[in-house]
Amino acid sequence: MDVRLTDCDPLPFSDGKFDLVLNRHSAFNPNEVARILAPGGTFLTHQVHGLWACDLLAAFDAKPQWPGSTLEKNVAQLRTAGLTILGAEEWSGRLAFADVGALVYYLKAVPWLVPGFSVETHVEHLLRLQHRLDSGDELAFTARKFLIEAQKKGPT
Repeated sequence: MDVRLTDCDPLPFSDGKFDLVLNRHSAFNPNEVARILAPGGTFLTHQVHGLWACDLLAAFDAKPQWPGSTLEKNVAQLRTAGLTILGAEEWSGRLAFADVGALVYYLKAVPWLVPGFSVETHVEHLLRLQHRLDSGDELAFTARKFLIEAQKKGPT
């Protein structure tokens, strides 16, 4: 079942309904997740870090929209909701583009990254990045994600 809600909405499920709740790149309410998990149930979430590609954003004078979305914050919230953290991993890597055209394609595909992005409105930023490429530098930026596995205490 695929349900899409905000992180403030109560989930439309009974208490203790699910043995497994999966979340990928979406906001969630830790208290609601804990409520709908069955005893011994597992919650897995894969999140894009709130500072994803912040160096790319800076190249366009943009700010991260969700800077507080961090592994530490989410782990603390899940613990406060009564879940046990079984695993928490952060990953950092490179987000690289072969040319400015590929970067334009990417920014069009993820319009929330640089709000209002268009070639016309951001041409100066794009020209600076092209100059960077022409100078022998690469178009590589910092990518960050994290994964959490949490469990609701089972019957004793």
